[in-house]
Amino acid sequence: MSNQDQSKIVSPNALHGDSNLFAVDVRTPVEYSEKHIPGAALHPLHELDAAKVREKAGDRPVCLICRTGNRARQAAAKLAEAGHGEVTVLDGGVEAWEAAGLPLNRGAKGMSLERQVRIAAGALVLIGVLGSLAIHPAILALSGFVGAGLIFAGATDWCGMGLLLARMPWNQNKASCCSSKS
Repeated sequence: MSNQDQSKIVSPNALHGDSNLFAVDVRTPVEYSEKHIPGAALHPLHELDAAKVREKAGDRPVCLICRTGNRARQAAAKLAEAGHGEVTVLDGGVEAWEAAGLPLNRGAKGMSLERQVRIAAGALVLIGVLGSLAIHPAILALSGFVGAGLIFAGATDWCGMGLLLARMPWNQNKASCCSSKS
């Protein structure tokens, strides 16, 4: 069993009622700007630094947050590998928090990373098919590569395309990065 599978899970109501937990949101800055849990510090998964988290958390246990819990579990594994102490994951992420009717800070709406992955994957498959018809049949391999990547992402819960898209300029809003604004 991996460290990712051993993460302690906390419900939205338990996190809301525990002021001792240091909440860390590992989504992109744009997702964070759209809506986030009050007091949660932003540390995007693709640039998560265990030392910075430890410095800000102090002696408090850390609770990792993302949209649904998948990236938070990846972040928990990353922090565990770095020897970080007690780490929990918000069960169901911000979506579960919102469904529980708990308070959220809201900003301008952005496009979710999951939606961006679906658009990029669809566009690459279409380019592969059309390119194989109009230019050369070998371009169809692009569609096969994307399909294999989607299967891998589904089987492992690790999406390279999502991590790449998270680093794109339109997903960056450095003014809010690594903050704990409410």
